[in-house]
Amino acid sequence: MTTTARADIHVDASRDRLWQALTDPATIERFLFGSRVETDWQKDSPVVYHGEWEGQPYEDKGVILDVVAGERLVTSYYSPLSGKPDEPASYQTVSYLLADDADGTLVTITQDGCADDAEAQRMGDNWGTVLQTLKSVVEGD
Repeated sequence: MTTTARADIHVDASRDRLWQALTDPATIERFLFGSRVETDWQKDSPVVYHGEWEGQPYEDKGVILDVVAGERLVTSYYSPLSGKPDEPASYQTVSYLLADDADGTLVTITQDGCADDAEAQRMGDNWGTVLQTLKSVVEGD
């Protein structure tokens, strides 16, 4: 049985501004733990994240599964740091969803394929941190 991690936050910015932040490599590096991303943001294109986590370099990867500008970005996701083999069963799905919310935007991130509730909670907490940083970056610019 797998479960889903989830985090969301209200950001005082337009969906267009948030979309720009979610797809601009320089901005991503500011809110996603210093990750450097490489992709063209087109459906079926590869996406690669380079960085360092707790002193250990990593190269996470996936594929753009769905993209609707200003609304949603869905990718597959695999991290060698998970300790799992690089095979289809080890990939998860990460979705970034944007929706109008009062005077701003509701940003929701989900990550499917967590092994259990504990992993979903841990990943949800991580995504919560990412969203808090994204909010600070977008509202502070």
